[in-house]
Amino acid sequence: MPKTVNMPEVLAGAAEASINEWFKQVGDTVEVGQPLAEIETEKAVVEYEAEEAGTVARLLVEPGETVTVGTPMLLLALPGEDLDAVGGGADEADGAPAPADADADADADADADAEAEADGSSAADAHAPADLSVTPSSAQPPAVPQQEVAELSDRGSEADAHTNGSRRFASPLARRLARERGIDLNRVEPTGPGGRIVRRDIDRAHAAASPAHAETPAGDAAGATQHPHAVPAPPVVTNPVQRTSPSAGEVPDGATAIPLTGMRRAIARRLTESKTQVPHFYIDVECRVDRLLALRAELNETIAGDDRARRVSVNDLIVKAAALALRDVPEAHVLWDGDRLLTFDQVDVAVAVAIDGGLVTPVVRGVDQLSVGAVHEQVRGFAEQARAGRTSPADLVGGTLAVSNLGMYGTKRFSAILNPPQSAIIAVGAAYRKPLIVDDQIEIGTVIECTFSIDHRAIDGAVAAQLSAAFQRRIESPLSILG
Repeated sequence: MPKTVNMPEVLAGAAEASINEWFKQVGDTVEVGQPLAEIETEKAVVEYEAEEAGTVARLLVEPGETVTVGTPMLLLALPGEDLDAVGGGADEADGAPAPADADADADADADADAEAEADGSSAADAHAPADLSVTPSSAQPPAVPQQEVAELSDRGSEADAHTNGSRRFASPLARRLARERGIDLNRVEPTGPGGRIVRRDIDRAHAAASPAHAETPAGDAAGATQHPHAVPAPPVVTNPVQRTSPSAGEVPDGATAIPLTGMRRAIARRLTESKTQVPHFYIDVECRVDRLLALRAELNETIAGDDRARRVSVNDLIVKAAALALRDVPEAHVLWDGDRLLTFDQVDVAVAVAIDGGLVTPVVRGVDQLSVGAVHEQVRGFAEQARAGRTSPADLVGGTLAVSNLGMYGTKRFSAILNPPQSAIIAVGAAYRKPLIVDDQIEIGTVIECTFSIDHRAIDGAVAAQLSAAFQRRIESPLSILG
């Protein structure tokens, strides 16, 4: 019995993911633990390892295609099974052997879109409640133009396609996107397995299309046939205000359209949800760091020497200070969980790491119990893994507080958006020198500005103020960070 491998929930709560790259192709043998695919989730790009041995019989999800968690993505012939027998039947359909959920839904939606187009209506109208103003006795079946009949017939099964040499092979998602964007599949260069057209091909064709070749709206098409029972469309009112921005789907002159990656879409969705659903408030604190910088220099000279890989960064000390501040103010070491607050014995801190195309926040566990050197090793290791696309999903879960540092870019001050369910994030700016008043005397000192973004559902203003003050004390008395 062949094994159907479904899209895994590589991150807790993830609703969808996409295949960036298949490491195995049809006919390749797979051993347990071998990297099978590179999967892009809402937080990271991770390698998915095979959980069973076998031979790849069918790839059901195209590279670049986003599907919901649980969707069949691969058919695996187990040891001793006939590969041709397992994969041959699958070739007769546009998907996996009876994946009743994802592929069926995609085909059903695509058929609904096609039916709506044949009826002169939009895809949205196809899913709208039926119009009861026309009784069955008076309704007459509309005549469908022969051209549209041919177009609908062309959307037959993949089995029919194998007998028609002019048919372009395309995934259901690619077909839908091509229809929505007015793209002729015959003009699209396929890059998917077996010469199939996949989503990235449609995105590329759409980005390259000139606005001058935009599809004429169906309502303006010459010779459009009016449905005999259709409700007359409202008159078009000319807008006296000149349009200054391009409409959806158009690319203005001098611009280039870059298709969104799954990670970018997820970042946009999650941070929009955070900013609109989580009540943020902010506390600014200025920390003098002259003694912290001196301590760092001494640590690096004593511990690291000439080994630059072991040199402690200012951010390592900040992460440790943040963890100790949470231990000092346990009321801030909480998470909002619907109808309750969660508290924790262990202090875990997330650290923002910029990567190509996005951002990940791996979590350092038990930071308050680690030495500064151990914090450095973990943060450096996480950064290397993230930038190589090898972040473990388990490393992205947890933590009540995150640290985001843009000081290396010269940014003096900024505020960050919370990454739910975390309750706080510290935005750290660059160190700079300024005049300070100390004991009624003016002296030059080095400071950093830190902005705490706080989830007001979980943490009140007074508690947040205590947290920021505890953090400031730790930074300005850096020997306490080593304790």
